[in-house]
Amino acid sequence: MTEQSSITIDTRAVEELIVERAKRSYARLPMLEVVFDRFALSLAQVLKAYLGAMVDVSLDKVDYLTCQDAIDSLPEPALIGVTEAAEWSGTIAAALRPELLYAILEITFGGRTVPESPRSPRSFTGIEKRIGKAFCEETLKELSAAFEKVTPVSFEISHLETNPKALLLAPPTSSCARAVLKINIEDRIGEMVFLLPTTALDAVSDVLSQNFTGGQLGGDSGWRMKLTDKLGTTSIPLAAVLGEATLTLRDVLSWMPGQVLDLGMQVDDPVTLCVTGKQIARAEVGRRKNGKIALKVSEKLYEEEDLPNVLLD
Repeated sequence: MTEQSSITIDTRAVEELIVERAKRSYARLPMLEVVFDRFALSLAQVLKAYLGAMVDVSLDKVDYLTCQDAIDSLPEPALIGVTEAAEWSGTIAAALRPELLYAILEITFGGRTVPESPRSPRSFTGIEKRIGKAFCEETLKELSAAFEKVTPVSFEISHLETNPKALLLAPPTSSCARAVLKINIEDRIGEMVFLLPTTALDAVSDVLSQNFTGGQLGGDSGWRMKLTDKLGTTSIPLAAVLGEATLTLRDVLSWMPGQVLDLGMQVDDPVTLCVTGKQIARAEVGRRKNGKIALKVSEKLYEEEDLPNVLLD
């Protein structure tokens, strides 16, 4: 007769793990993720104009963790712009990893032909801090534009930090949203990290926690401006229509050379200006000093709001 030994399973480690994960399970902010996704698209065009170089920006991830873990994930040193969000009454951080800062410096000072080389960690110089701060300000300006459709906010850098250990944004155990952008500047790749503690988002958490069901949210202002410039210089055919009449095909086929057509017009009647078949204005007929016929616009035939604002600037 064999004795069946009882096996006691210690579940304390599993329970502790479940409790620990529950403590770190934070509510997502879907609208915040959408804003950063659209922000990455528009930022690429802004940085192309700012740096005068080919730039590609992609949103690597948006995750949620404790404020202390988010700060600990930053390298030392890192150029961190401690930023006040005036309308939210909170503080966020915009951090440049060293490899991104060095890439910006090389492109700014004409080092495109210099191959990228590994660098050992060191303190940043005054010039590097000023260049990095200007880059952060340009980026935060576009981030403010991305938030405009959801919750208007303006960002202003209060001071710079280079040591993440000296960074104090919120209580260490409070939750924090971390958005990581991967920026490729002519094959020089670096990351920019945004830390947004939930304490800074309390005023707009109800808006940012909503689900996004699609549609328009912000836009790529860089491409819009480029498209505007192209459209502004596009050549279009303009037709000056003296008059129009409706006739049967039998009448048209019976025309003979020398036949006079009565359109019911007077000599001083205005003509209609048409572009691609659409009437846009009426004009009076006159003559210039050189004897050539000229038209003077007297009336618009379209409503101003029918045209996109970007084309009216």
